[in-house]
Order: sequence, then structure tokens, then C-alpha cells
Amino acid sequence: MPVIDAHTHAFPDELARRAISRIEGLAGVHSVLDGTVSSLLRSMDAAGIERSIVLSIATKPSQFDSILAWSRTAESSRIHCLLSVHPADPHAAERIRVCAEEGFKGLKFHPYYQDFDLDDPVMDPLYGAMEERGLVCVSHTGFDHAFPFLRRADPVRILHVLKRFPRLTFVATHLGAWRDWDQVAQHLPGTRLWIDTAYSLEFLPREEARGLILSFPPERLLFGSDSPWACQERSLGLLRDLALGTRYENALLEENARTLFGL
Repeated sequence: MPVIDAHTHAFPDELARRAISRIEGLAGVHSVLDGTVSSLLRSMDAAGIERSIVLSIATKPSQFDSILAWSRTAESSRIHCLLSVHPADPHAAERIRVCAEEGFKGLKFHPYYQDFDLDDPVMDPLYGAMEERGLVCVSHTGFDHAFPFLRRADPVRILHVLKRFPRLTFVATHLGAWRDWDQVAQHLPGTRLWIDTAYSLEFLPREEARGLILSFPPERLLFGSDSPWACQERSLGLLRDLALGTRYENALLEENARTLFGL
């Protein structure tokens, strides 16, 4: 069956080496790929992945235009991009309008790299604009290698956002909250949240990962690898090893991403 990886990253060729090196230094992790789209496509071919969603992160308010320009060129029949707006950008609401009018399906946020708490009121105009325009909000959730383990994007904060914006399509990455999975199990099943599997199955015992995934309805789950920080082929193998059954696998690996991102 076709597979869609709903959580990957790539950079412009001229910036990829510097971006990868900087993140490796911050997080103390090593990338599997060189951060270019061409290396991602080779990885997809090796893993049998049809399409990947590439998530950008604006770490400065000034970066929206460059992300938009690069995303236009990176889009193809196999690569689909989400944009990013920095919460401190004074033109954030206008940027979200541009995102929708240009046909991009959503935006990516990262509370640590963008220095905000997930439920901070500063985000309300952005969440509201995305909700109004039907855009998908993909956010890093849980802790992060590169930063102190402060609760900036934990399950309780996710609940606050869902309550304030009941029509917002919100994807909580890393199985709901990276390395905060006990809190995910306590607070998030039964909500209308979407979650992806990116960079999580590598850290959880098989039965714990399986139980957590099965606590969510199959139509709210997405397969993600977090390439280039994880190997797509290995991530796919770890998911299939969970033996979730045909209904869950089909939903995770293709159907939900195709529906959510209009592919």
C-alpha cells in the first residue's frame, strides 16, 4: 500500500548543512540524512514511501517569506510543505491568510524553538485565524532534546488549546507529547486531537507504544518519522512491528494523511 510520512524536515540546499549542524549541536543528536530534499527522496525510495509532508519552523519573525519561497519550489507530486509563522511576527495573521490563499494546508509550530507556551494567549490570534480558514495546526508537543524539560507543550496545555478553539484541527506530534507519554495516556485519549508517531517508537517499549496508539481511534492517527532525525525505513518497520491490524495500519500509513492534507 502507498505510505505517507506526515512528519519530515528538509532545508534549502544552500542552508541544509548549516541548519543540520546547528540543530545537532543544540540537541546532541545526529541526523540520518543531510537535510536536503534530494536526500529525503532517496530515503523515501529506500523505505517505499510515496509522499512526505515537510514541516518548516520559523525561528525568527523575518523568516516567513523565505520559507514561503522555498516551499513553493520544493512542492512536487511527492513532497508537500507546511509553512510556519513566528508568534512574534507582527504580520502573523496576514501570513496565515497568505498560507491559505496559496493552497498550503497548514502550519508548523515549535514552542521551544519559537519561545512560547502552547496555550499562551499570544497564540490565540494565530489559532483563531487557522481555525477560521480550516488550516491544519501541527505543533511539536512534549519535551525536546535541545532544551530544559520545561512544560511548554504538555498534554494539559494541549487541552487548553482544544477547549478555546473547538474547530481547530490540531496535530500533536511525537505520540502526543515526547517523553511525557504517561500524561498523554492520562489526558488525551477521547479528545478530538490528531497525533503522529514521529521520533517516538524508538524510545518506547513495544507494548507501551502499541497500547498508547490503540487508545486513540484509528481515524486520528498519522505515521511520521521526523526524518532526517530518524530513519524512515526503521520508523516504518517499528510501526509495522506493533501488529496494530489492517484497519489501524491503513489509516496510519495512508488514509488519514491523504484526507487531512487533501492529497
